[in-house]
Amino acid sequence: MKKIIASVVVTGLLLSNPLVSNAALGDRTLKSGMTHNEVKQLQGVLKNKGYFTSKNTTTYFGTITKSSVVKFQKSKGLKADGIVGPNTYKALGIKKNTAQKSNGYSSTNMVKNAKKYLGVSYVWGGSTPKGFDCSGFLKYVFEKSTDVNLPRTVAEIYKKGNKVSSPKVGDLVFFETYKPGASHAGIYIGGNQFIHSSSSKGVSITSMNNSYWSERYLGAKSYN
Repeated sequence: MKKIIASVVVTGLLLSNPLVSNAALGDRTLKSGMTHNEVKQLQGVLKNKGYFTSKNTTTYFGTITKSSVVKFQKSKGLKADGIVGPNTYKALGIKKNTAQKSNGYSSTNMVKNAKKYLGVSYVWGGSTPKGFDCSGFLKYVFEKSTDVNLPRTVAEIYKKGNKVSSPKVGDLVFFETYKPGASHAGIYIGGNQFIHSSSSKGVSITSMNNSYWSERYLGAKSYN
């Protein structure tokens, strides 16, 4: 009975999470706390090399997986931090699948994560669900949703990424508010709307047609 329940749960995860169903090992950085089909693939590789000793493999990156990764990293003279990035993949003999590079950046997953924090208050300098400022919100959501590490300020974030003529879901939209240049930004979620942390409403969804924001719109950039 337990095996049947476990099978149903795993199947549900695979069907409901596009990141899981379209995964290719090597496309993203893996670390503790993540649930992803690539984790299961990683465990299989480590198991074949004698580092992952648990009988069953799962999609969850827990303490056993981290311990296995650390042991492997130490054996190869790598930084033993338990995080599976480019150097660890290379040592494992896994090449990045450039054809599926975009899977490391799921716009759907990002928007889903961002919406979890609707209603969180604006806090100057805030970068956690206890309170976000504009860039703190963006950085936090990106860290939870992608392998992209954004700078801490909007001005610095604006210097990165690729400029696009019109935003797609998951792109960032920038605005000029209290000073020249990019000073505010949000995540475009489709339907001519973006989600952001504003000083007046905290984390909220706003229309790009809003008179205040439309007059201050600078452009959009992609980070995938």
